[in-house]
Amino acid sequence: MSKVNDFLTEAGVFFLATVDGDQPKLRPLGAHLELDGKVIFGVGDFKDVYRQLQKNPKTEIVACKQDGHWMRYTGKAVFETDEKYAEAMLNAMPHLRDIYNEQTGNKMMTFHIEDATAVEIVVMGEGTSLL
Repeated sequence: MSKVNDFLTEAGVFFLATVDGDQPKLRPLGAHLELDGKVIFGVGDFKDVYRQLQKNPKTEIVACKQDGHWMRYTGKAVFETDEKYAEAMLNAMPHLRDIYNEQTGNKMMTFHIEDATAVEIVVMGEGTSLL
């Protein structure tokens, strides 16, 4: 998992894909951290992405680094039930507390990806597994 987390950190922004009915949806994200041997991601409970992953947990993340390498991380989103993951995410990215707090009523929902594959791909090259 450290290789996936390190890749995402170096890329900075990555794209998460979901499905809304029969329409694919992509959005840029940056919230992630490694904890308990898992890469944890955060989304808001008030956002479409959360509802889409609840309905169909199959997802894919694509990240690109400045050197031209890119990663495809595919699997099934599994939401965490332990609040420690959301708290760790908010501690790692304190600016998110402006969005997720008691005053706004917005809640950070965290998940990891199971049954996953992660492949780093060099432009015009073959992929190498990161898991």
